[in-house]
Amino acid sequence: MKNSYESPLCSRYASKEMQYIFSPDMKFTTWRKLWIALAQSEKELGLSITDEQINELITHQNDIDYEKAAEYEKQTRHDVMSHIKAYGDQCPSAKGIIHLGATSCFVGDNTDIIIMKKGLELIRSKVLMAIKLLSDFAVKYKDTPTLAFTHFQPAQPTTVGKRATLWIQDLTFDLDEIDFVVSRLKLLGSKGTTGTQASFKELFDGDIEKINAVDKKIAEKMGFDETYAVSGQTYSRKVDTRVLNCLSAVAQSAHKFSNDIRLLQHLKEVEEPFEKGQIGSSAMAYKRNPMRSERIASLSRYVMCDALNPAITAATQWFERTLDDSANKRISVAEGFLAVDAVLNLVINVSDGLVVYDKVITSRLMSELPFMATENILMDAVKLGGDRQELHEAIRVHSMAAAKAVKEEGKPNDLLERIANDERFGMTLEQLQSVMNPKNFIGMADKQVESFIENIVNPILKNNEINGELPEINV
Repeated sequence: MKNSYESPLCSRYASKEMQYIFSPDMKFTTWRKLWIALAQSEKELGLSITDEQINELITHQNDIDYEKAAEYEKQTRHDVMSHIKAYGDQCPSAKGIIHLGATSCFVGDNTDIIIMKKGLELIRSKVLMAIKLLSDFAVKYKDTPTLAFTHFQPAQPTTVGKRATLWIQDLTFDLDEIDFVVSRLKLLGSKGTTGTQASFKELFDGDIEKINAVDKKIAEKMGFDETYAVSGQTYSRKVDTRVLNCLSAVAQSAHKFSNDIRLLQHLKEVEEPFEKGQIGSSAMAYKRNPMRSERIASLSRYVMCDALNPAITAATQWFERTLDDSANKRISVAEGFLAVDAVLNLVINVSDGLVVYDKVITSRLMSELPFMATENILMDAVKLGGDRQELHEAIRVHSMAAAKAVKEEGKPNDLLERIANDERFGMTLEQLQSVMNPKNFIGMADKQVESFIENIVNPILKNNEINGELPEINV
Protein backbone atom coordinates (compact mmCIF):
# COMPACT_ATOMS: atom_id res chain seq x y z
CA MET A 1 0.00 0.00 0.00
CA LYS A 2 1.55 3.30 -1.12
CA ASN A 3 -0.95 5.76 0.34
CA SER A 4 -0.10 5.34 4.04
CA TYR A 5 3.02 5.69 6.17
CA GLU A 6 5.44 2.79 6.14
CA SER A 7 8.36 2.66 8.55
CA PRO A 8 11.67 2.73 6.66
CA LEU A 9 13.10 0.61 9.47
CA CYS A 10 11.08 -2.25 7.97
CA SER A 11 10.96 -1.35 4.29
CA ARG A 12 14.62 -0.29 3.95
CA TYR A 13 16.84 -1.13 6.89
CA ALA A 14 16.19 -3.88 9.45
CA SER A 15 16.61 -7.60 8.80
CA LYS A 16 13.68 -9.97 8.36
CA GLU A 17 14.86 -11.81 11.50
CA MET A 18 14.59 -8.71 13.69
CA GLN A 19 11.35 -7.67 12.07
CA TYR A 20 9.86 -11.07 12.96
CA ILE A 21 10.99 -10.79 16.59
CA PHE A 22 8.92 -7.61 16.89
CA SER A 23 6.07 -8.83 14.72
CA PRO A 24 2.46 -9.32 15.85
CA ASP A 25 2.79 -13.05 15.19
CA MET A 26 5.78 -13.35 17.56
CA LYS A 27 3.92 -11.33 20.17
CA PHE A 28 0.61 -13.16 20.08
CA THR A 29 2.00 -16.68 19.76
CA THR A 30 4.15 -15.88 22.81
CA TRP A 31 0.98 -14.80 24.64
CA ARG A 32 -0.46 -18.23 23.93
CA LYS A 33 2.72 -19.98 25.08
CA LEU A 34 2.47 -18.04 28.32
CA TRP A 35 -1.18 -19.01 28.79
CA ILE A 36 -0.21 -22.64 28.23
CA ALA A 37 2.69 -22.36 30.74
CA LEU A 38 0.32 -20.79 33.27
CA ALA A 39 -2.29 -23.53 32.85
CA GLN A 40 0.33 -26.30 33.05
CA SER A 41 1.83 -24.78 36.21
CA GLU A 42 -1.56 -24.41 37.85
CA LYS A 43 -2.45 -28.01 36.99
CA GLU A 44 0.86 -29.26 38.41
CA LEU A 45 0.10 -27.39 41.62
CA GLY A 46 -3.28 -29.02 42.04
CA LEU A 47 -5.87 -26.83 40.33
CA SER A 48 -8.70 -28.57 38.50
CA ILE A 49 -7.28 -28.37 34.97
CA THR A 50 -7.23 -31.38 32.66
CA ASP A 51 -4.72 -32.72 30.16
CA GLU A 52 -7.45 -32.42 27.55
CA GLN A 53 -7.74 -28.68 28.16
CA ILE A 54 -3.98 -28.14 27.98
CA ASN A 55 -3.62 -30.26 24.84
CA GLU A 56 -6.36 -28.22 23.22
CA LEU A 57 -4.46 -25.02 24.05
CA ILE A 58 -1.25 -26.50 22.63
CA THR A 59 -3.02 -27.64 19.44
CA HIS A 60 -4.11 -24.07 18.69
CA GLN A 61 -0.99 -22.34 19.92
CA ASN A 62 0.07 -21.05 16.50
CA ASP A 63 -3.13 -20.84 14.43
CA ILE A 64 -4.34 -17.46 15.64
CA ASP A 65 -7.54 -16.12 14.10
CA TYR A 66 -6.46 -12.50 13.78
CA GLU A 67 -9.71 -11.41 12.15
CA LYS A 68 -11.74 -12.76 15.05
CA ALA A 69 -9.41 -11.10 17.56
CA ALA A 70 -9.77 -7.78 15.71
CA GLU A 71 -13.58 -8.10 15.83
CA TYR A 72 -13.48 -8.69 19.58
CA GLU A 73 -11.12 -5.75 20.10
CA LYS A 74 -13.61 -3.43 18.39
CA GLN A 75 -16.13 -4.53 21.01
CA THR A 76 -13.92 -4.69 24.11
CA ARG A 77 -11.32 -2.01 23.34
CA HIS A 78 -8.90 -4.34 25.10
CA ASP A 79 -6.25 -6.27 23.20
CA VAL A 80 -5.66 -8.97 25.82
CA MET A 81 -9.35 -9.72 26.34
CA SER A 82 -9.92 -9.87 22.57
CA HIS A 83 -7.21 -12.52 22.21
CA ILE A 84 -8.48 -14.46 25.22
CA LYS A 85 -11.90 -14.61 23.57
CA ALA A 86 -10.46 -15.59 20.16
CA TYR A 87 -8.36 -18.33 21.79
CA GLY A 88 -11.36 -19.51 23.77
CA ASP A 89 -13.43 -19.85 20.60
CA GLN A 90 -10.79 -22.24 19.23
CA CYS A 91 -10.46 -24.10 22.52
CA PRO A 92 -14.01 -24.52 23.92
CA SER A 93 -13.06 -27.05 26.61
CA ALA A 94 -10.21 -24.83 27.86
CA LYS A 95 -12.05 -21.54 27.50
CA GLY A 96 -12.74 -21.23 31.19
CA ILE A 97 -9.14 -21.67 32.39
CA ILE A 98 -7.31 -19.36 29.95
CA HIS A 99 -5.58 -16.51 31.84
CA LEU A 100 -6.74 -17.93 35.20
CA GLY A 101 -5.52 -15.68 38.04
CA ALA A 102 -3.56 -13.44 35.71
CA THR A 103 -3.73 -9.79 34.70
CA SER A 104 -2.99 -8.27 31.30
CA CYS A 105 0.66 -7.64 32.19
CA PHE A 106 1.13 -11.38 32.60
CA VAL A 107 1.16 -11.76 28.84
CA GLY A 108 2.19 -8.21 27.95
CA ASP A 109 5.21 -7.75 30.18
CA ASN A 110 6.48 -11.34 30.08
CA THR A 111 6.31 -11.25 26.30
CA ASP A 112 8.21 -7.97 26.23
CA ILE A 113 11.02 -9.53 28.27
CA ILE A 114 11.11 -12.62 26.03
CA ILE A 115 11.19 -10.50 22.87
CA MET A 116 13.90 -8.17 24.18
CA LYS A 117 16.02 -11.16 25.13
CA LYS A 118 15.68 -12.64 21.64
CA GLY A 119 16.45 -9.24 20.14
CA LEU A 120 19.61 -8.88 22.24
CA GLU A 121 20.71 -12.37 21.22
CA LEU A 122 20.40 -11.41 17.54
CA ILE A 123 22.24 -8.12 18.16
CA ARG A 124 24.94 -10.06 20.01
CA SER A 125 25.49 -12.39 17.07
CA LYS A 126 25.97 -9.42 14.76
CA VAL A 127 28.36 -7.67 17.13
CA LEU A 128 30.43 -10.88 17.10
CA MET A 129 30.43 -10.96 13.31
CA ALA A 130 31.59 -7.34 13.16
CA ILE A 131 34.37 -8.12 15.65
CA LYS A 132 35.50 -11.08 13.52
CA LEU A 133 35.60 -9.10 10.26
CA LEU A 134 37.39 -6.12 11.77
CA SER A 135 39.86 -8.47 13.47
CA ASP A 136 40.76 -10.00 10.12
CA PHE A 137 41.26 -6.47 8.79
CA ALA A 138 43.41 -5.48 11.78
CA VAL A 139 45.69 -8.48 11.35
CA LYS A 140 46.06 -7.91 7.61
CA TYR A 141 47.15 -4.31 8.11
CA LYS A 142 48.84 -4.61 11.51
CA ASP A 143 52.16 -3.21 10.26
CA THR A 144 50.95 -0.83 7.54
CA PRO A 145 52.10 2.58 8.78
CA THR A 146 49.63 5.44 8.54
CA LEU A 147 49.50 8.98 9.82
CA ALA A 148 47.67 9.17 13.13
CA PHE A 149 45.66 12.21 14.14
CA THR A 150 44.91 14.01 17.36
CA HIS A 151 42.40 16.86 16.97
CA PHE A 152 42.44 15.75 13.29
CA GLN A 153 45.93 17.24 13.12
CA PRO A 154 48.90 15.09 12.05
CA ALA A 155 50.42 13.19 14.97
CA GLN A 156 52.83 10.32 15.52
CA PRO A 157 52.22 7.47 13.05
CA THR A 158 50.21 4.41 13.94
CA THR A 159 49.20 1.49 11.69
CA VAL A 160 46.01 0.85 9.79
CA GLY A 161 45.50 -2.33 11.81
CA LYS A 162 46.14 -0.65 15.17
CA ARG A 163 43.46 1.94 14.40
CA ALA A 164 41.02 -0.91 13.68
CA THR A 165 41.68 -2.39 17.13
CA LEU A 166 40.16 0.76 18.63
CA TRP A 167 36.91 0.04 16.79
CA ILE A 168 37.03 -3.61 17.85
CA GLN A 169 37.69 -2.81 21.49
CA ASP A 170 34.54 -0.66 21.65
CA LEU A 171 32.53 -3.58 20.30
CA THR A 172 33.99 -5.94 22.91
CA PHE A 173 32.80 -3.51 25.59
CA ASP A 174 29.34 -3.66 24.03
CA LEU A 175 29.44 -7.45 23.98
CA ASP A 176 30.24 -7.49 27.70
CA GLU A 177 27.33 -5.14 28.39
CA ILE A 178 24.90 -7.23 26.34
CA ASP A 179 25.99 -10.40 28.13
CA PHE A 180 25.55 -8.75 31.52
CA VAL A 181 22.08 -7.42 30.75
CA VAL A 182 20.88 -10.70 29.20
CA SER A 183 22.17 -12.62 32.23
CA ARG A 184 20.11 -10.34 34.51
CA LEU A 185 16.86 -10.50 32.54
CA LYS A 186 14.06 -12.21 34.45
CA LEU A 187 10.40 -12.79 33.76
CA LEU A 188 7.72 -10.82 35.57
CA GLY A 189 5.90 -14.08 36.28
CA SER A 190 2.29 -13.77 37.40
CA LYS A 191 2.14 -11.26 40.22
CA GLY A 192 -1.44 -10.01 39.77
CA THR A 193 -2.93 -6.55 39.45
CA THR A 194 -0.72 -4.77 41.96
CA GLY A 195 2.06 -7.32 42.33
CA THR A 196 0.74 -8.91 45.53
CA GLN A 197 -0.27 -12.32 44.06
CA ALA A 198 -3.64 -11.89 45.75
CA SER A 199 -5.49 -13.90 43.08
CA PHE A 200 -3.14 -16.86 43.57
CA LYS A 201 -3.54 -16.68 47.32
CA GLU A 202 -7.25 -17.16 46.63
CA LEU A 203 -6.74 -19.92 44.05
CA PHE A 204 -4.40 -21.94 46.26
CA ASP A 205 -6.21 -21.29 49.56
CA GLY A 206 -3.27 -19.43 51.03
CA ASP A 207 -0.71 -22.22 50.38
CA ILE A 208 2.47 -20.11 50.29
CA GLU A 209 4.65 -22.83 48.75
CA LYS A 210 2.25 -23.26 45.82
CA ILE A 211 1.83 -19.50 45.37
CA ASN A 212 5.61 -19.05 45.16
CA ALA A 213 5.96 -22.09 42.91
CA VAL A 214 3.70 -20.66 40.19
CA ASP A 215 6.24 -18.03 39.11
CA LYS A 216 9.15 -20.45 39.20
CA LYS A 217 7.33 -23.02 37.08
CA ILE A 218 6.25 -20.42 34.50
CA ALA A 219 9.81 -19.09 34.26
CA GLU A 220 11.27 -22.56 33.72
CA LYS A 221 8.74 -23.38 31.02
CA MET A 222 9.58 -20.15 29.20
CA GLY A 223 13.35 -20.71 29.39
CA PHE A 224 14.21 -18.40 32.30
CA ASP A 225 15.81 -19.19 35.64
CA GLU A 226 13.96 -16.63 37.72
CA THR A 227 11.26 -14.00 37.97
CA TYR A 228 11.73 -10.58 39.54
CA ALA A 229 11.35 -10.86 43.31
CA VAL A 230 8.93 -7.95 43.59
CA SER A 231 6.91 -5.87 41.17
CA GLY A 232 3.91 -3.66 40.85
CA GLN A 233 1.53 -4.69 38.11
CA THR A 234 4.48 -4.40 35.71
CA TYR A 235 8.15 -5.23 35.90
CA SER A 236 10.22 -2.16 36.75
CA ARG A 237 10.62 0.01 33.68
CA LYS A 238 14.29 0.33 34.64
CA VAL A 239 14.65 -2.99 32.79
CA ASP A 240 13.78 -1.29 29.50
CA THR A 241 16.29 1.45 30.31
CA ARG A 242 19.02 -1.16 30.80
CA VAL A 243 18.19 -2.81 27.50
CA LEU A 244 18.02 0.42 25.48
CA ASN A 245 21.28 1.57 27.05
CA CYS A 246 22.83 -1.59 25.58
CA LEU A 247 21.53 -0.62 22.16
CA SER A 248 22.76 2.93 22.63
CA ALA A 249 26.23 1.63 23.48
CA VAL A 250 26.37 -0.37 20.24
CA ALA A 251 25.18 2.71 18.35
CA GLN A 252 27.94 4.81 19.91
CA SER A 253 30.61 2.33 18.80
CA ALA A 254 29.17 2.11 15.31
CA HIS A 255 28.92 5.90 15.01
CA LYS A 256 32.58 6.34 15.97
CA PHE A 257 33.58 3.70 13.43
CA SER A 258 31.52 5.37 10.72
CA ASN A 259 32.99 8.80 11.50
CA ASP A 260 36.52 7.46 11.05
CA ILE A 261 35.64 5.78 7.76
CA ARG A 262 33.99 8.96 6.46
CA LEU A 263 37.07 11.02 7.32
CA LEU A 264 39.42 8.42 5.84
CA GLN A 265 37.35 8.29 2.66
CA HIS A 266 37.67 12.08 2.40
CA LEU A 267 41.45 11.61 2.69
CA LYS A 268 41.26 8.87 0.01
CA GLU A 269 43.09 6.48 2.34
CA VAL A 270 40.37 3.94 3.18
CA GLU A 271 37.03 3.57 1.42
CA GLU A 272 33.81 1.73 2.14
CA PRO A 273 32.56 -0.74 -0.52
CA PHE A 274 31.20 0.81 -3.70
CA GLU A 275 28.98 -1.25 -6.00
CA LYS A 276 29.77 -1.46 -9.70
CA GLY A 277 26.65 0.44 -10.73
CA GLN A 278 26.35 2.61 -7.63
CA ILE A 279 25.79 6.35 -8.11
CA GLY A 280 27.38 8.73 -5.62
CA SER A 281 25.69 11.92 -6.80
CA SER A 282 22.94 12.74 -9.26
CA ALA A 283 24.88 15.83 -10.38
CA MET A 284 28.55 14.93 -9.91
CA ALA A 285 29.19 11.63 -11.65
CA TYR A 286 32.72 11.25 -10.28
CA LYS A 287 31.65 11.24 -6.61
CA ARG A 288 31.92 8.22 -4.30
CA ASN A 289 30.05 9.30 -1.22
CA PRO A 290 30.42 7.22 1.99
CA MET A 291 26.67 6.67 2.06
CA ARG A 292 26.74 3.48 4.15
CA SER A 293 28.88 5.04 6.83
CA GLU A 294 26.64 8.09 6.76
CA ARG A 295 23.61 5.84 7.23
CA ILE A 296 25.34 4.16 10.18
CA ALA A 297 25.82 7.58 11.74
CA SER A 298 22.26 8.64 10.99
CA LEU A 299 20.57 5.56 12.47
CA SER A 300 22.99 5.41 15.41
CA ARG A 301 22.14 8.98 16.32
CA TYR A 302 18.46 8.01 16.34
CA VAL A 303 19.13 5.11 18.71
CA MET A 304 21.15 7.24 21.12
CA CYS A 305 18.29 9.72 21.33
CA ASP A 306 15.71 6.92 21.52
CA ALA A 307 17.37 5.57 24.68
CA LEU A 308 16.01 8.59 26.52
CA ASN A 309 12.46 7.27 26.13
CA PRO A 310 12.62 4.36 28.58
CA ALA A 311 14.69 6.45 30.98
CA ILE A 312 11.98 9.11 31.15
CA THR A 313 9.26 6.44 31.28
CA ALA A 314 10.96 4.68 34.20
CA ALA A 315 11.33 7.97 36.05
CA THR A 316 7.69 8.99 35.65
CA GLN A 317 5.79 5.82 36.61
CA TRP A 318 3.26 6.23 39.45
CA PHE A 319 3.11 3.73 42.32
CA GLU A 320 2.25 0.20 41.09
CA ARG A 321 1.70 1.27 37.47
CA THR A 322 0.39 3.85 35.02
CA LEU A 323 -0.45 3.31 31.37
CA ASP A 324 1.52 6.26 30.02
CA ASP A 325 4.35 3.82 29.41
CA SER A 326 2.46 1.70 26.88
CA ALA A 327 2.31 3.78 23.69
CA ASN A 328 5.85 5.08 24.14
CA LYS A 329 7.28 1.68 25.03
CA ARG A 330 5.83 -0.22 22.09
CA ILE A 331 7.41 2.31 19.71
CA SER A 332 10.72 3.14 21.39
CA VAL A 333 11.80 -0.40 22.28
CA ALA A 334 10.91 -1.96 18.93
CA GLU A 335 12.41 0.87 16.88
CA GLY A 336 15.58 0.86 18.98
CA PHE A 337 16.13 -2.81 18.16
CA LEU A 338 15.22 -2.45 14.49
CA ALA A 339 17.56 0.54 14.09
CA VAL A 340 20.54 -1.13 15.81
CA ASP A 341 19.96 -4.25 13.74
CA ALA A 342 20.17 -2.08 10.61
CA VAL A 343 23.27 -0.32 11.94
CA LEU A 344 25.08 -3.60 12.54
CA ASN A 345 24.09 -4.93 9.12
CA LEU A 346 25.83 -1.87 7.68
CA VAL A 347 28.86 -2.15 9.97
CA ILE A 348 29.29 -5.78 8.88
CA ASN A 349 28.89 -4.88 5.21
CA VAL A 350 31.41 -2.03 5.41
CA SER A 351 33.89 -4.03 7.50
CA ASP A 352 33.81 -6.90 5.02
CA GLY A 353 34.60 -4.68 2.05
CA LEU A 354 36.96 -1.94 3.25
CA VAL A 355 39.35 -0.80 0.53
CA VAL A 356 42.80 0.43 1.61
CA TYR A 357 44.82 2.75 -0.65
CA ASP A 358 48.38 2.09 0.51
CA LYS A 359 50.07 4.56 -1.81
CA VAL A 360 47.89 7.47 -0.71
CA ILE A 361 48.49 6.54 2.92
CA THR A 362 52.26 6.42 2.37
CA SER A 363 52.29 9.67 0.42
CA ARG A 364 50.47 11.59 3.15
CA LEU A 365 52.58 10.03 5.87
CA MET A 366 55.84 10.87 4.08
CA SER A 367 54.75 14.47 3.57
CA GLU A 368 54.46 14.88 7.35
CA LEU A 369 57.15 12.50 8.54
CA PRO A 370 60.09 14.95 8.33
CA PHE A 371 58.49 17.06 11.07
CA MET A 372 58.02 14.00 13.26
CA ALA A 373 61.55 12.76 12.60
CA THR A 374 63.21 15.93 13.86
CA GLU A 375 63.84 14.48 17.34
CA ASN A 376 65.66 11.50 15.81
CA ILE A 377 67.61 13.82 13.52
CA LEU A 378 68.57 16.02 16.46
CA MET A 379 69.92 13.03 18.40
CA ASP A 380 71.92 11.78 15.40
CA ALA A 381 73.40 15.23 14.79
CA VAL A 382 74.43 15.56 18.45
CA LYS A 383 76.17 12.17 18.21
CA LEU A 384 78.16 13.61 15.30
CA GLY A 385 79.42 16.40 17.58
CA GLY A 386 76.75 19.08 17.24
CA ASP A 387 75.53 21.36 20.03
CA ARG A 388 72.09 20.19 21.18
CA GLN A 389 70.72 23.63 22.08
CA GLU A 390 71.97 25.28 18.90
CA LEU A 391 70.64 22.46 16.71
CA HIS A 392 67.27 22.48 18.49
CA GLU A 393 66.83 26.15 17.60
CA ALA A 394 67.99 25.51 14.04
CA ILE A 395 65.40 22.72 13.63
CA ARG A 396 62.70 25.00 15.00
CA VAL A 397 63.56 27.70 12.47
CA HIS A 398 63.81 25.26 9.54
CA SER A 399 60.53 23.58 10.54
CA MET A 400 58.67 26.89 10.67
CA ALA A 401 60.05 27.86 7.26
CA ALA A 402 59.17 24.48 5.70
CA ALA A 403 55.64 24.60 7.17
CA LYS A 404 55.17 28.11 5.81
CA ALA A 405 56.24 26.98 2.33
CA VAL A 406 53.75 24.10 2.47
CA LYS A 407 50.82 26.16 3.78
CA GLU A 408 51.30 29.53 2.13
CA GLU A 409 53.03 28.61 -1.12
CA GLY A 410 51.66 25.10 -1.69
CA LYS A 411 55.17 23.67 -2.05
CA PRO A 412 56.31 20.18 -1.01
CA ASN A 413 57.78 19.70 2.44
CA ASP A 414 61.50 20.52 2.02
CA LEU A 415 62.56 20.31 5.66
CA LEU A 416 65.12 17.58 4.97
CA GLU A 417 66.72 19.61 2.21
CA ARG A 418 66.95 22.64 4.53
CA ILE A 419 68.64 20.57 7.24
CA ALA A 420 71.00 18.92 4.73
CA ASN A 421 72.09 22.36 3.55
CA ASP A 422 72.82 23.48 7.12
CA GLU A 423 76.46 22.65 7.87
CA ARG A 424 75.82 22.65 11.63
CA PHE A 425 74.08 19.26 11.32
CA GLY A 426 76.88 17.56 9.38
CA MET A 427 74.39 15.20 7.66
CA THR A 428 73.77 14.56 3.97
CA LEU A 429 70.33 14.36 2.39
CA GLU A 430 70.88 10.62 1.89
CA GLN A 431 71.63 10.17 5.59
CA LEU A 432 68.54 12.13 6.52
CA GLN A 433 66.34 10.19 4.13
CA SER A 434 67.58 6.91 5.60
CA VAL A 435 65.89 7.91 8.84
CA MET A 436 62.55 8.24 7.02
CA ASN A 437 61.44 4.57 7.14
CA PRO A 438 57.82 4.89 8.43
CA LYS A 439 58.13 1.62 10.37
CA ASN A 440 60.74 3.28 12.57
CA PHE A 441 58.00 5.54 13.94
CA ILE A 442 55.06 3.21 14.69
CA GLY A 443 56.26 2.26 18.14
CA MET A 444 54.61 -0.95 19.36
CA ALA A 445 51.55 -0.62 17.12
CA ASP A 446 52.06 -3.89 15.24
CA LYS A 447 52.86 -5.81 18.42
CA GLN A 448 49.82 -4.29 20.14
CA VAL A 449 47.60 -5.61 17.34
CA GLU A 450 49.04 -9.09 17.73
CA SER A 451 48.64 -9.04 21.51
CA PHE A 452 45.12 -7.63 21.40
CA ILE A 453 43.91 -10.19 18.87
CA GLU A 454 45.58 -13.09 20.67
CA ASN A 455 44.62 -12.19 24.22
CA ILE A 456 41.29 -10.38 23.87
CA VAL A 457 39.64 -11.16 20.54
CA ASN A 458 40.55 -14.78 19.88
CA PRO A 459 39.19 -16.03 23.23
CA ILE A 460 35.90 -14.26 22.47
CA LEU A 461 35.68 -15.79 19.00
CA LYS A 462 36.73 -19.22 20.28
CA ASN A 463 33.98 -19.22 22.90
CA ASN A 464 31.30 -18.09 20.46
CA GLU A 465 30.24 -19.53 17.13
CA ILE A 466 29.96 -16.95 14.38
CA ASN A 467 26.81 -18.10 12.61
CA GLY A 468 24.95 -16.87 9.56
CA GLU A 469 25.73 -15.31 6.24
CA LEU A 470 26.64 -11.69 5.75
CA PRO A 471 23.44 -9.65 5.88
CA GLU A 472 22.00 -8.07 2.76
CA ILE A 473 21.50 -4.31 2.82
CA ASN A 474 19.91 -1.72 0.59
CA VAL A 475 22.71 0.23 -1.12
